[in-house]
Amino acid sequence: MGREILENKRKALNINLDESIYGTFAEIGAGQEVARNFFTAGAASGTIAKTMSAYDMVFSDSIYGAEESGRYVSESRLDKMIQHEFRLLSERLCGPKYAKKTFFAFADTVTTLNFNKTNDPHGWLGIRFQLSPGGEPNDIVFHVRLLDSDSTLQQNVLGILGVNLVYAAYYYHDDVQSMIESLVDNLAIGSVEIDLISLSGPEFKNANDRLVNLYLIAKGFSGASIFDKNGHARQSKDVLYKKDVMILRTKFGQKSTPNFDLFNKAVEQFKQTQKVNDGNIIVMIEILMTNFLDDKSELSNEDLEKFAKRAEELCATGNYVIVSDFARNHKLAQYLSRCSPNSVGISTNIANLKNIFNSGNYGENYTDELLVYISDLFSKNVKLYAYPYLDKKNKQIITTRNMPVSNESKHLFEFLIQNGYIMDIDDYDEKDVKTV
Repeated sequence: MGREILENKRKALNINLDESIYGTFAEIGAGQEVARNFFTAGAASGTIAKTMSAYDMVFSDSIYGAEESGRYVSESRLDKMIQHEFRLLSERLCGPKYAKKTFFAFADTVTTLNFNKTNDPHGWLGIRFQLSPGGEPNDIVFHVRLLDSDSTLQQNVLGILGVNLVYAAYYYHDDVQSMIESLVDNLAIGSVEIDLISLSGPEFKNANDRLVNLYLIAKGFSGASIFDKNGHARQSKDVLYKKDVMILRTKFGQKSTPNFDLFNKAVEQFKQTQKVNDGNIIVMIEILMTNFLDDKSELSNEDLEKFAKRAEELCATGNYVIVSDFARNHKLAQYLSRCSPNSVGISTNIANLKNIFNSGNYGENYTDELLVYISDLFSKNVKLYAYPYLDKKNKQIITTRNMPVSNESKHLFEFLIQNGYIMDIDDYDEKDVKTV
């Protein structure tokens, strides 16, 4: 039987009527949207010990401490808020009146769309909660991008997300997949993106960080997840902001292993052509889920475990790993541009380029599609580094110099080559060239 999805007001009222659930709401950046939902649902005195907003930075710092990064919409700030508010609950609410209460501290720090619509609306939401009076607390933390084009709509979305989170913590904590799915209950498709989630505490001791974040991609909540060298999920902008990023694209389950010999050549060439400082480069290996997702209506836990294991193996090479559903290069470039990197290099097999510049693979609108593709791909300081392959039919190594190109795209292709948007990987050893 499918999960019943309660409307937002009903969720808030159910929590308010549960005499054991009691806590605080601390919200920064978009109004007290979450607390408002609990107040308007009725019987809020049964749930709310305190609500607050510390908008002024001086007030905020005096309560939660200063941020070394200077960023107030950050995981670090959210963590300080949750820790501080939960500690106050434990210190101040004691005695027989609270003996049967399970405490929670909800917090969010969010920036919604500004007046000029020039910012990237996003935020962090989290809850620390007990499941038994006096019990060890658990944490659920996630990062969102707010996609509506109106700040009022974004505030409404934030309020629903917060109610969903509190409800999920208490009613779906024993089923992680249902818990994640419920975070977008009562929200319109395309209004929000959840691109990272973190679970901790005794209730989630068996939760796999990689599996949980891969589930976000499988459910369409996000297009990609990034894992650091230790296999921990990271928020994309925290990793890539102002960095020089080099990516090797691979498909999950591809017949051959990634061509690391040529990729290492590409990394060195990227550093030279883009004048990259060694200390500023982020090297990433991408695992595409697309070919796997296309063959299945839904991924099972076993499928996700395969991806998680593959991600762990590639993290062990000392590189960052990005798992995505970006079938084409320009979708990857668009995703990366949101993180404001200095420059981006994408290393890919020239066989992929051959398909792009072959009009026979497309319909009547090929030239229009190609222009959109090129614009999206190269508009944000992105370079393509194409490694050669051996054509098994003609026994010939294929590079940009002898790659077949359709007449419709020939001049555009030559422009990209001449101006350094697409480059062959130089100085390769023929033994490293794989057959296609």
